[in-house]
Amino acid sequence: MLRIRLRRTGAKKHPSYRVVVADIRAARDGSFVDYLGNYDPMTDPPTVNIDREKFDDWVSKGARPSDSVASLIKTLESSKGES
Repeated sequence: MLRIRLRRTGAKKHPSYRVVVADIRAARDGSFVDYLGNYDPMTDPPTVNIDREKFDDWVSKGARPSDSVASLIKTLESSKGES
């Protein structure tokens, strides 16, 4: 089963994350199937870049987003609605 989740990158005490599609058995920072975007919580406001076409494609194929990625998607949708 595939999961859309965050993969930590960046330096110590300055995290940034890649949004990836990975097998649920793979380690957090282990192998992944596809790269969808990135998330940097250290900027003000936090930077979120996710390829929605790829995201929707993987969800239609059965990949489930993690709680944190689902929250990021909701944040993206609400910010697009306000603009």
